[in-house]
Amino acid sequence: MRKKIVAANWKMNMTQAESERFVESLLLRLDDITDVEVVIVPPFTAIAKVSEGLGKAQNIKVGAQNMYWEKSGPYTGEISASLLRDLFVHYVVLGHSERRILFGETDEIVNRKVRAAHAAALRPIVCVGETLEQRDKGNVEKILSIQLRGSLAGLNPKELQETVIAYEPVWAIGTGRNATPAQAQEAHAFVRHTLHEMADDATAERVRIQYGGSVKPENARELMTQPDIDGALVGGASLDPRSFAQIVKAARDK
Repeated sequence: MRKKIVAANWKMNMTQAESERFVESLLLRLDDITDVEVVIVPPFTAIAKVSEGLGKAQNIKVGAQNMYWEKSGPYTGEISASLLRDLFVHYVVLGHSERRILFGETDEIVNRKVRAAHAAALRPIVCVGETLEQRDKGNVEKILSIQLRGSLAGLNPKELQETVIAYEPVWAIGTGRNATPAQAQEAHAFVRHTLHEMADDATAERVRIQYGGSVKPENARELMTQPDIDGALVGGASLDPRSFAQIVKAARDK
């Protein structure tokens, strides 16, 4: 049984003070949650404050929104895996569509980051997903296959098992639209089928695949009860501790 994982991607939001209040509120709502893994992914400036606020909460981990593949050096504006580890970060989101579209990140770049994350014992959350144009042309499986094979190239079975995949249809991110449970399950099943082809059956069955794209309390349960959907990568709704807690609790429903 794959343990559900629900992550809050705050993107470029939340000051340190706002982060502190969020964590205090969230802990009151999720103090009894142990059967769902929760990840808070704040901006870099709030990572330390979130880690401090979480204290010894074993069920909630801290993530980062990006990283560079080099260990150190003259890379102004970048941050390395070792610097994230120093802040008690466990997960790092890589290949988000906003990074791919706005900052030109390719599958090759994502792959270099994924490899560097594993080398530093960080667990990557690797995002894949198609645009509306690609979906309308019937290229969903083609795009997902290219992104998965490129972004995860060269990983061994253990590294694959410790990688989380986030299927995020680009047309559903921040738009208020979301894939239907049937559409999401179909894409997730294809992702798992591709992992079967890339590795062995046991590895593919252990990899957790999240859905992301306008996840809200109202649709979270129906999405996460699909057989191949193992959690959610939550954007806008994760900025409100009440809404995010409701989504986490929806992941407990079988």
